[in-house]
Amino acid sequence: MSRLNNKGQALVEYLLIIAVISVVVIGVVKLLGGYLQDSVTKTSCSLVNKIYVEGAKPGEGQCVDQ
Repeated sequence: MSRLNNKGQALVEYLLIIAVISVVVIGVVKLLGGYLQDSVTKTSCSLVNKIYVEGAKPGEGQCVDQ
């Protein structure tokens, strides 16, 4: 019976580790999300031969025609 409890304990520990990692990743994405969005927008602008115009805040950049 104690063997079963150890498996359950290990499962709970793994779930807690995954939860903590998820919270950290979500926080980083929220913090840097605008910058990530700008980098994707810059890349897509270059693919469609448009000019990237920087926005007032991170994440507000746009592609405009040349």
